[in-house]
Amino acid sequence: MKILITGSKGQLGTDAVDVLREGHEVLALGRSELDITDSAAVEQVVVGFRPAVILNCAAYTAAVEQVVVGFRPAVILNCAAYTRVDDCEAQQTLAFAVNVTGPGNLARCVQKYGGKLIHISTDYVFDGSREVPNPYVEDDEPAPVSCYGQTKREGERVVQEVTERCLIVRTAWVYGIAGRNFPKTILRLALKDPGREIKIVNDQFGSLTWSFRLARQIERLIELDGHGLYHATAEGYGSWYEVAAAFLKRMGVAHKISPCSSEQYPTRAVRPGNSILENQRLKAAGINSMCHWQEDLERFVALFRDRLIREALEE
Repeated sequence: MKILITGSKGQLGTDAVDVLREGHEVLALGRSELDITDSAAVEQVVVGFRPAVILNCAAYTAAVEQVVVGFRPAVILNCAAYTRVDDCEAQQTLAFAVNVTGPGNLARCVQKYGGKLIHISTDYVFDGSREVPNPYVEDDEPAPVSCYGQTKREGERVVQEVTERCLIVRTAWVYGIAGRNFPKTILRLALKDPGREIKIVNDQFGSLTWSFRLARQIERLIELDGHGLYHATAEGYGSWYEVAAAFLKRMGVAHKISPCSSEQYPTRAVRPGNSILENQRLKAAGINSMCHWQEDLERFVALFRDRLIREALEE
């Protein structure tokens, strides 16, 4: 199958390219090659390629210059999102453009020319007020409490209103070998000054999700022609503090971390206290490929420990 992936240099995009190249012909476009907020550029790509599916993996991007019209993919993977949660509060126009306008452009092209749009969304569409460890399922009513969550929720609405040929995948707490993420930040801080106490929030809970595992799950949904709304996160849950402790222990890095409350670590954006999602639809269909977050974290460290340390020391 021929697959076009936008945002191929991003965290999920990088792993999606690696996963899908195993059995498909992939054309990967980086952030300098396609701006999904530019409706004319999006239409130029979609009309030229005649995709069957769009799964958006791009962070905000620059302009498209030229694409190979003859490639004609069966699938376009699109995960565009402005994901810097605190920055969204200060850059609301940009957040809206990437998280709402962009998916809307893609949805309109799918509705006009055919195919399918797969849109990646987030746990932040929920307010997180539910008592831990009770998870959120696909049928629960969203109630975002941050600009990031609000724009992601609005992006979901736009996609669903414009076309029925769509698949929305909500995930949470994503990390991978590409890009910046929470484990990499904690590692960098610990290596920089092992004796310094690092305070980490211990009252926000979620499921740390490896982008490689998520890419595998998306591949399966594409192959099975999934439609509608799915949750896809790692199994199990932990707090940010528990995640940091587990990661640094596996990395074998000296550290001094201590738990704190959200009130003791204020941020510009409000974050959900409970970000636990249940993969209800995946399990009901017998296609849940997600593993426990600690199992994936152990494999991630085994594969990339030396590279992670080297890159952290170089920053």
